[in-house]
Amino acid sequence: MDGLATELLTTLVETLRDVLPIAGILFGFQLIVLRQPIPRLRQVLTGFAYVLAGLVLFLVGLEKALFPLGKVMAAQLTDPAFIIDGVDDVLGWDDYYWVYLFAMAIGFSTTIAEPSLIAVSMKANKVSGGAISPWGLRIAVAIGAAIGISLGAFRIITGTPLHLYIMTGYVMVIVQTIFAPRMIIALAYDSGGVTTSTVTVPLVAALGLGLASTVPGRSPLLDGFGMIAFTCLFPIMSVMAYAQISEWRARRSARARKEGD
Repeated sequence: MDGLATELLTTLVETLRDVLPIAGILFGFQLIVLRQPIPRLRQVLTGFAYVLAGLVLFLVGLEKALFPLGKVMAAQLTDPAFIIDGVDDVLGWDDYYWVYLFAMAIGFSTTIAEPSLIAVSMKANKVSGGAISPWGLRIAVAIGAAIGISLGAFRIITGTPLHLYIMTGYVMVIVQTIFAPRMIIALAYDSGGVTTSTVTVPLVAALGLGLASTVPGRSPLLDGFGMIAFTCLFPIMSVMAYAQISEWRARRSARARKEGD
């Protein structure tokens, strides 16, 4: 208990040191530049305390639970005794199919639960007058993240260069941008960014580092990072694909109604 209290106190001091410059800028501009009193100061300070407490608990939780859990799961899923029932054999990339399925499931579930994505989907629905469905957008982003994280796990297992995937992916994004509806392009690019937030990043980073630490011949420093880049990239493609499919279905429905008349 004393160790946990010490860790909480240390994390609190470090978090306070990181957050105070942000608070200083906000309060400084409000009081010095704008020369206006801070509205609802008590509520602002209370919210600041809540944010500080949440960050401390979140950071300690990462170190105590999520990072160790990701490493343990990766070690168990890549254990030869689990993959080939203890038979002494050379493992190929296709023997790790449970890793790909786990990475896909983690990518989908964490993205669906991402608070920043929920906020963006609600705003998009409101601004578009209901044309963009919150659940449709969230599922499209989650599918892209699931595919990206699964492909990131494949890259770690095979040891192939990261830049080949990223360059190919952005070429596909550029091509999609040319043909996608203009209304969705900016939202699609933002959707790639909101996936890398509080829920997704810790688990994805833990999974990548865990895989690189347990797969033979891989380095955590060289191969363990890069999964988050996949999490940013593939939702852009999936959201634009979702918009293109929706537009195609709308045109087909309109054409069918016109022919029916």
